[in-house]
Amino acid sequence: MSTKMPVLFVGHGSPMIALEENNFTRGFRQVTAEIPKPDVIICISAHWETEGTFVTGMETPRTIHDFGGFPRELYEVQYPAPGNPELAGEIIDTLRQYSVGPDYQWGLDHGTWTVLKHMYPDADIPVVQLSLDRSKTPQEHYSLARCLSDFRNRGILIMGSGNMVHNLHLLDWGRINDDDYGFGWAISAAEKMYGYITANNHAPLIDYFTQGEDFRLSIPTPEHYLPMLYALALQTDNEKVEFFNRGFVGGSLVMTALKIG
Repeated sequence: MSTKMPVLFVGHGSPMIALEENNFTRGFRQVTAEIPKPDVIICISAHWETEGTFVTGMETPRTIHDFGGFPRELYEVQYPAPGNPELAGEIIDTLRQYSVGPDYQWGLDHGTWTVLKHMYPDADIPVVQLSLDRSKTPQEHYSLARCLSDFRNRGILIMGSGNMVHNLHLLDWGRINDDDYGFGWAISAAEKMYGYITANNHAPLIDYFTQGEDFRLSIPTPEHYLPMLYALALQTDNEKVEFFNRGFVGGSLVMTALKIG
């Protein structure tokens, strides 16, 4: 019988993290050393939004360079992990009440491969991505995620990838490399999130739009925040949450990551 796998939420920040060596990339490698090597990875990335919910069903997902204006070296990076069509079919069956469909065009976007490149550099673990349906409410995303819980018992690592605080419009480019520098509202929102997470109190995090101005500035759009809800939805009553990679990018991105279980 496979060991029950933990669940991760990772702050991925800029695509340049794929090429960088810093406290965040060291944190990715450290958490990998602390958990069993998964048989398969299911990733929910901020960078795959769809109308309806889809799961990648191809044998060999492509590496998607879904960004612009970066050095050529970044566009040359490939992450040739295999897919797992059989698991994709099982996910579709498990989530049948949500009418999930297969996708054969997407692949692995930078919310997935820029992090996995540091965690599992050999790209030898099959990876399946699950999309974020734009039409769903945060509660609906959370409820959908809970249906994935049994996969944890089969050696499957479920990972959300985004940023709990993510406001590119207010980014301070002059302090992009200062991971101790955060705007007051970003610090405040992050600390409130830490408190709710530590207390296993997910309701205010699901209803984040009721949490005031700090949360409004921190989550101007939901796509980078929702992958954290997917991870939290899989937490059981007796499981603790460990925080790692606490830090900022440009004052308005919080890179904090979570390990559950």
